[in-house]
Amino acid sequence: MRVPYDSPRIHLYTRIRKSPYFYASRRHGVQSYSVCNRMYHPRHYDDPIAEYWKLVNDVTLWDVGVERQVEITGPDAFALTNMLTPRDLHKCAVGQCKFVLNTDGDGGIINNPVLLRLGENHFWLSVADGDVLLWAKAVAAVSGLNVDIKEPDVAPVQVQGPKSKDTMVDLFGDGILDLRYYWMSEFELDGLDVVVSRTGYTGEVGYEIYLRNASRDALTLWDKVLEAGRPHGIAVIGPCQIRRVEAGILSYGSDIAVDNNKLNNYGFLNPYEVGLDYTVNLDQEADFIGKEALKRIAAEGVSRKVVGIELEGDPIIGYIEDYLAVMDDADDLIGQVSSVFYSPRLERNIGYALVPSAYAELGSKLKVRSAKGDYTALVVEKPFIDPRKETPKI
Repeated sequence: MRVPYDSPRIHLYTRIRKSPYFYASRRHGVQSYSVCNRMYHPRHYDDPIAEYWKLVNDVTLWDVGVERQVEITGPDAFALTNMLTPRDLHKCAVGQCKFVLNTDGDGGIINNPVLLRLGENHFWLSVADGDVLLWAKAVAAVSGLNVDIKEPDVAPVQVQGPKSKDTMVDLFGDGILDLRYYWMSEFELDGLDVVVSRTGYTGEVGYEIYLRNASRDALTLWDKVLEAGRPHGIAVIGPCQIRRVEAGILSYGSDIAVDNNKLNNYGFLNPYEVGLDYTVNLDQEADFIGKEALKRIAAEGVSRKVVGIELEGDPIIGYIEDYLAVMDDADDLIGQVSSVFYSPRLERNIGYALVPSAYAELGSKLKVRSAKGDYTALVVEKPFIDPRKETPKI
C-alpha cells in the first residue's frame, strides 16, 4: 500500500497568496505545495522519511506563514475572545498560550487554533485552515462589544527538533531557555520585532517565531534563523505529518473535517467525537457559542469517535489521496481513515479513523478498504509516542 509522496505541480498565480517567506523557503528545493488559508504552503523538500529523521534528531525550519493571525483588541476583547471558544480564558494569563477550539451554535468545531494572550485585551488566534477572521467579525458585528478585529502583518516560522534550543540560544541568548511550554514572550532581534512561543506541530522540543512587519522583514528573519541553525545541522522541511500523528495531533480539514467527509453530511465534528473535550469548560459562568449544545452532547454521549489505529500492509509513505473506507461485516460503509503514515520508529502504519462508538474500544478490529484490497486495522491508544507529552516540555 505504498503511496508516492510526489504529486502534480500546483499552479502558481496571483489568485493564491504567497507567504512572506515564499521566496526564501522555495530556495531550498521545495517539491510540492498545498494550499492553506488561500496561501501556498510548502509540504515536502525531501523524502518524508528523511525529513522525519531530520526533525527527530536535529533541528528543522518550517515556513508556516499560512498560520494567519486573527488579532482581537479593544476594551471588550477578552469578552469576545472568551465567547469564541469553550475553553475558559479566565485561566489563561497574559503571556500564556492555549490550544483552543472555535465552536458553532451546534457545538461543531470550526477551527482549532493556538491562542496567544499578548495583553489583558490583546489576543492572537493562530488559525488552522478556515475563515476564523470572518467568523470573529460576524460574531462581533452582532454582539455589541467594543472590539477591533483584523489580520495583522504577522507571519510565523517553526523551529522544531531537539537542537532547536541550541539554535534559539544562538539567536536570542540564554534568556530564551526561561520560556516554558505553551508560554510566549516578545523579543527584539537585530531590529526585528518578534513574539516567540514554545509551541509547535510536532510533539518535539520546538518554538514558533511570530514576526511583526513580516511583509517587510521575512527574508531577513529567515536567513538569521538559518545562520544560527547551521552549526546544529538545521534543515528546511515541510510539516512532518508522521511526527504529528505519532504525537496525537489532529489535522483540521482531514481528521476534523466537514465538506470532504462522506460521513458528516456537511456537519461539523464536535469536541467529544474527536477526543478534545478537555478544551471544553462547561462549568464556567461565562457564555460561549455552542455552550447549550455541548452540555447536551456531554450528557447524551456521542455515536461516533475519532480513534487511533495501526494499519497492516506495506509502509504508507506520503499522503493518501482519499479517505479509506471502513466497512462492517455486511460490507456497508461505517467509517473512514482520514490520516495514515508509516512510523519509522514504531515500524508500522499509524493513523486516525472515524468510526461508530461501538467500534472505538481499544483492541477493536476494523476492515479498511483501499484500491488495492482490504486490510485490517487495530484500534489503539493515542498519542502513539510520548503520550504524556514530556518531550516538548524539556
